[in-house]
Order: sequence, then C-alpha cells, then structure tokens
Amino acid sequence: MQIGKNVEKLRKAKGLTQQELADRVYVTQAAISYLEKDIKIPGFEVMSRIANVLECTMDDFRDGTS
Repeated sequence: MQIGKNVEKLRKAKGLTQQELADRVYVTQAAISYLEKDIKIPGFEVMSRIANVLECTMDDFRDGTS
C-alpha cells in the first residue's frame, strides 16, 4: 500500500506544506515526513485528523482516489 504517497498527493493538492499539516493535526513535521515515506503510519486518531484537514475520507489514503 502507498498510504504515505496518497497523503502526500492530497496534502499538496490542498497547497499545504508538511509543517502546516503537522501544525493543524498537532503532530511534528517529522511525523508527517515518516508517514509520507511509509516509514511509520500514525494511529487512527491522527489519521482521522489528517483526513479532516485534507477534507477527504480515510479510504482515500488507501485508494488514492480524491
């Protein structure tokens, strides 16, 4: 799965930097970087906050369809 790449694509489509997304979901920029590189996937709560900020569903992270 390429969850990280899909998050990165959605983030960039919203015109957000990793730092801006991190600030909005209360994590570090490093956490977003690790996520986008598929090194470390955060838990449900953080992923839910990311989906909220990116105005997508969590399924979009898996499918890349947004």
